[in-house]
Amino acid sequence: MHAESRATPTRSLINRRALLTGGAGIAAAATLAATANPAAAHQPASGRFTDKVVAITGATSGIGRAAALAFAAEGAKVAFCGRREDLGGQVEREIRKAGGDAKFIRADVRDETDIARFIEAVVDRYGALHIALNNAGIQYRLPITQMSADEWDDTFATNARGVFLCIKHQAPHIQAAGGGVIMVTGSANEFATRPALSAYAASKGAVTNLVRTAAIELGPDIRVISLAPGTTDTALVDAWKPEDVSDEEWEAYKAGPLGANVDGLGRIAQPEEMATAALALASNDLSFQTGVTVLVDGGMVAGL
Repeated sequence: MHAESRATPTRSLINRRALLTGGAGIAAAATLAATANPAAAHQPASGRFTDKVVAITGATSGIGRAAALAFAAEGAKVAFCGRREDLGGQVEREIRKAGGDAKFIRADVRDETDIARFIEAVVDRYGALHIALNNAGIQYRLPITQMSADEWDDTFATNARGVFLCIKHQAPHIQAAGGGVIMVTGSANEFATRPALSAYAASKGAVTNLVRTAAIELGPDIRVISLAPGTTDTALVDAWKPEDVSDEEWEAYKAGPLGANVDGLGRIAQPEEMATAALALASNDLSFQTGVTVLVDGGMVAGL
């Protein structure tokens, strides 16, 4: 589960009893947390995106934030947007402190004027656009019978329509720069989903076919790819936490029972792992890949 990590109003289906007794349980949580070391798989920065300009939506936290940091560490000039100015400023300062070049621009992907202004500002500042990661997304965890039409519409306006608007305004600039890559943060829920995720799963399914069509229309100049994360430790997941559960209990649940649902690796992902996947997809190492959705889910779908 991906995406900007704009936490939305949530009526969680998780109850305290299930959270504290289900799956591997809290006793196993410490063991799982201690053995999982995703950082060990990360490679040192190589500068492979030096002189490239990257635009990222929904980068104030979660996967988007991790991707902004990762691209900047690889030499890219990174412009990113989100709705939360305080968090955007923090990410920009963090990148600059590390020696990178970044600019936060407030924008809401549901607003076409905002998106057009954001992309124009990127090109005005850096002179071109080569790579885009359309990551902003939201999620309401509600049964179909309890979801309002407004919540459904908001999900699609952000997760599907927002991606359409971004691609529409990004593509001409990437073509003008001689070509590049447009990536979209999809979700494992495109392939196998769970109760209470109807709007989210449907919106991500829409993104799959948008990516296919865009790849055909924009090739060979632009590769268009969807990165589909499995459950990832972002604010979208933290929004599921019941009010009567402590932060310590919730962290144990994520490390234990929630991770146990990922059949292959037995843990949820860290945002940095999705960021390194985005780097790989945007690189020339995968220069013949377009029009596809790439699962990075730890084997979750394989076990369903």
